[in-house]
Amino acid sequence: MTRGCSCKGYASKANRAAARARGIAPVIPHKANEKDRPKFLAKTLYKARARIEQGIGRVKRFKRVALRCEKTARNFRSIVSFAAGLCLIKFVHTS
Repeated sequence: MTRGCSCKGYASKANRAAARARGIAPVIPHKANEKDRPKFLAKTLYKARARIEQGIGRVKRFKRVALRCEKTARNFRSIVSFAAGLCLIKFVHTS
């Protein structure tokens, strides 16, 4: 049994067109029952997108980041950088 992608709900033509209008290359897999779906999916881009989302999810586990407790942009940027640094240290020391 293969694992399905949970992001296929965003695979509509309207979402793809909106992304392209903003200059974004959509890397959402097409649904299995979608008509005129291409045979090619940029798996490298899809994996990179997934890694970025996972990284942002790790940073959002910090309460001050998730709740945006810092009011100024400078302080928020500092907290995000600090949280990302802690995530990086944990990642380096566990692998």
